[in-house]
Amino acid sequence: MNSLPSYSGARISGCWTLRSDGSGSTEGSLDRLLPTVSSGLSPRKRTTSQCKSEPPLLRTSKRTIYTAGRPPWYNEHGTQSKEAFVIGLCGGSASGKTTVARKIIEALDVPWVVLLSMDSFYKVLSPEEQIQAANNDYNFDHPDAFDFNLLTHTLRKLKQGKSVKIPVYDFTTHGRQKEWKTVYGASVIIFEGIMSFADKELLKLLDMKIFVETDSDIRLVRRLRRDITERGRDTEGVIKQYNKFVKPAFEQYIEPTMRLADIVVPRGGGNMVAIDLIVQHVHSQLEERKLRWDMAALASAHQAQPLPQTLSVLESTPQVRGMHTIIRNKETSRDEFIFYSKRLMRLLIERALSFLPSQVHIVQTPQGEDYEGRTFHGKRITGVSILRAGETMEPALRAVCKDVRIGKILIQTNQDTGEPELHYLRLPKDIGEDHVILMDCTVSTGAAAMMAVRVLLDHDVQEDKILLVSLLMAEMGVHSVAYAFPQVKIITTAVDKKVNDVFHIIPGIGNFGDRYFGTDAPPDWSDDDMDEPSY
Repeated sequence: MNSLPSYSGARISGCWTLRSDGSGSTEGSLDRLLPTVSSGLSPRKRTTSQCKSEPPLLRTSKRTIYTAGRPPWYNEHGTQSKEAFVIGLCGGSASGKTTVARKIIEALDVPWVVLLSMDSFYKVLSPEEQIQAANNDYNFDHPDAFDFNLLTHTLRKLKQGKSVKIPVYDFTTHGRQKEWKTVYGASVIIFEGIMSFADKELLKLLDMKIFVETDSDIRLVRRLRRDITERGRDTEGVIKQYNKFVKPAFEQYIEPTMRLADIVVPRGGGNMVAIDLIVQHVHSQLEERKLRWDMAALASAHQAQPLPQTLSVLESTPQVRGMHTIIRNKETSRDEFIFYSKRLMRLLIERALSFLPSQVHIVQTPQGEDYEGRTFHGKRITGVSILRAGETMEPALRAVCKDVRIGKILIQTNQDTGEPELHYLRLPKDIGEDHVILMDCTVSTGAAAMMAVRVLLDHDVQEDKILLVSLLMAEMGVHSVAYAFPQVKIITTAVDKKVNDVFHIIPGIGNFGDRYFGTDAPPDWSDDDMDEPSY
């Protein structure tokens, strides 16, 4: 990484000191800070690790930050143009790493952030180790307690902007829950854990390394409070574990890695001088990596080029042209608009299915004769709609594909930057094995469609297994998608030649979502804009 300013590798703003109140006790005394514990043991509470990037939001005192998604992370070729900026936070147990991480996020004012905790990557314990853990005799503060292979693989994929599944570790059963959390890449990834600097391959993925330094007495107090109140443990067991494992591990494995840090932060989340320095450096790095999403350049890149061979346009029969006449007419009532749109959608979906792979299949008729037919040659068909207009195509797909799985992606245009932004996605499990029909009613610039395709590719869907279907497309959108993803099949009922200076399809169809749902379009609507739906 680029070297930091002159503060690099230096402690910021002095060390933590405990202040005496004049009576011989300290302000951070254990008696005052420890929670009250009854003589009888309280029932163990169910507590789990948090990837701290649960979709869709991370709330701070000032604002809401999206944690599942991001602006474009690819160029006009559809390939990755920038990696996420990864901040590694290391420090002893209960040193305040998570607090520092949240302070950094809040001060950064960057809308797309993932906060990843090393606690999620503890290894699954064997039955013998389970017994040791129950007796506070298992060392959770040793490097061998963590699954570094999974952790490195996960962080590398996140850095590349791809989706990952994060295990959820249950500290009461000392095992992973069945359901893992799906997390998507972001502009900034903050990775925190006691062994964040303990693995060479992991270190290579960190663009900035921060060590949170906190007095050992304070860390012990925090750990006691956390383990007793949140994890249902008793004082004796926590202190036993601390003296036997936590303290020696800190001295042997964690404290020596302080020398690897770019910045050492004493006093944790209260050290705003250090946090301001970190934020300034991250801002400068993000500015260098910033992708300029130039719609004008995208519009002019393929002018006068013939339409790509991957495009299939529904034959313009009198019936098809008649339906287009009705839905394009601004005087058409909403009922008629919906009726004829649904007819076109059904024809469009049927056309799209003809491009799925098939194989010979022989069956016997009721007359006892063989019939040589065809059957789908693939694992599954999944439909994915780009909200909100694409959702209107789901009934047509369900009508012709029995038990089809459906996923949803919400992409909106940022009115300040003009960039498409991924706000929400819900995709079926193992979608990477499927043929995917990607549905959007109109495609003008292709920006939303390109992002949706990129999302599918990041979820391991093969490019040649994606079919983009749309009622109406502009030539610009067709070229943009086909140029970036030449193996994606594009199926539509019509292609209009022009896009105006605010990227509306000309002659176009209007705002499809507003006409279909009976809502009013804002004055600056775009054909690729999607309003956030109600869930």
